[in-house]
Amino acid sequence: MIITKKALPRRTFLRGMGVTLALPFLDAMAPSLTAAAPPARRLGFIYIPMGCNQKQWFPTAGSGRLAELTPTLNALTPFADQLIVGSNYELKNGYSPGNHATANASFLSASKAKMTEGSDYFLATTVDQIAAKHLGQDTKLPSLEMAMDLLAPVGSCDNGYACVYQNNLSWSSPTTPLQAEANPRVVFERLFGDGGTAADQQAALRKSGSILDWVNEDMSRLQRELGASDRSKVSEYMDTVRELERRIQTAEAKAAQNAMPDLDRPLGVPAVYADHAKLMFDLQILAMRADVTRVFTLQLARETSTRTYPEVGVPEAHHPTSHHTNNPEKLEKLAKINAVHISLYAYLLDKLKSTKDGDGSLLDHSLVLYGSGMGDPDVHNHINLPILVAGGRAKGKGALHIKNAQPAPLANLHLTLLDRVGVHQESFADSTGTVSEVPSVA
Repeated sequence: MIITKKALPRRTFLRGMGVTLALPFLDAMAPSLTAAAPPARRLGFIYIPMGCNQKQWFPTAGSGRLAELTPTLNALTPFADQLIVGSNYELKNGYSPGNHATANASFLSASKAKMTEGSDYFLATTVDQIAAKHLGQDTKLPSLEMAMDLLAPVGSCDNGYACVYQNNLSWSSPTTPLQAEANPRVVFERLFGDGGTAADQQAALRKSGSILDWVNEDMSRLQRELGASDRSKVSEYMDTVRELERRIQTAEAKAAQNAMPDLDRPLGVPAVYADHAKLMFDLQILAMRADVTRVFTLQLARETSTRTYPEVGVPEAHHPTSHHTNNPEKLEKLAKINAVHISLYAYLLDKLKSTKDGDGSLLDHSLVLYGSGMGDPDVHNHINLPILVAGGRAKGKGALHIKNAQPAPLANLHLTLLDRVGVHQESFADSTGTVSEVPSVA
C-alpha cells in the first residue's frame, strides 16, 4: 500500500502474500470523493422455499402503514419503518409440471424454465446479475452467491426439470447458472484470497492462522497515517474479520471431530442451522462494508428441503410439513418454520442498520428482497407470494403494506429495485410497470 496524499482513495487495500483486504469507508476517504458523489448502492435477495402459512404471514388490512406486524413477521418490528410487506404478487412463469424447480428458477428471472433433464437448460439472466453488471464494475466481486445447502446433483430433480433449476438462484445468462457456495471458509477465501488456485489460497490461510497476519505490515503503516477516529474504525473492522475467522475455524474443528459426516450440510460449517445462516450473513455484511461486492443472493433453504427445525418444535421435515392440507397442526408448524427464517432476516437487517456507512447505515443504502417463488405450498401455486423488501430511506412510521388489488407480476418489483440502485430499464421479463412506494437508497 502506498499513500501519496492525505486523502485515501475509496478503493484502498491492505495487501499480503495471497490476500487482499479491502477497507471500510473511512473519514480519510471523504476528501477524495466529490461532494455530489452518492454512497454505494447495494442490492440483496434472500430466498425461502415452499411459500408460507398465508394466514399468519399476510396482514388483513388494506394498503397503507401497519400499526403492527403479523405473528410470523413480528421479529421485523424494529425495522418496520424501512419495511415493505407485499401482497398479491405473482409469478405466472412459475407454473409447470415441476413447480418446485420453477418456483426457484423464476424467482429472480420471472421467466419460464425450459423443461429438460439434460445440460441444454435455458432460463434468463436474473435480476441480480443485471444489477451486478452495473454495480459490480468497481468491486472485486460483481456479486456473491451463497446458499445453506451444498448440493450439486445432476439429472432430474422435479418432474422432468434439471436439478440446476432448483439449486441455483442466479443466472448470468440464459445458459449460465452461477453455483452458490454454502461453505463459509470458501466464501471467506473468495472475499480475501488474491492468488493461486482456491486450494492454494485455503492452504495459505490455514498455515498462516489468520488473514490479518499476512497484512500486518501494511496495516501498521496505514494506522500511522490515520486520525484517531479512523484508527478506531479500522481496529473494530479487523476485530470483526478475526472473529469471523475464529467462528469458521471452530466450525471446521467440530466437523473434523464428528465420526460421521452430516449429509444435510457441507462439512466444515456450524452444526446448528441458525449459526450457519448468521455466519453467512456476517460474511455478506463484511463484503458490503468493505465494498468487495454490492450484490448478493442467499438461498436460506432448498425447494423440497427435508431440513427439520426441532429447536422450535418441528421435528418433521419441511417439505412434507408444507403440504398442510389445511390441517391446523401442520399449519402451525409451517408458521414456526417461516418465523425461524424471518428471525434470520431480522438478524441481517439488524447488522445492516447498526453498521455505519457514509451519511447513514448500510440498511439506508441497501434494498434487500426476501421471499419465495411459491405461495400456498399445499397446492403449489405461484400467486400471493410472501414478499418483503427492507432498506432505503424511511418515509414514514410503521411497515408499509402494498396490497395489489389484482395479481401483479413480481417482475414489477424487480424492475423497481433495479431503478432504485441506478440501473434503468424499460422492462424486465413480464413487468407491466414499477412500484412507486419503494424508497430510494441514495
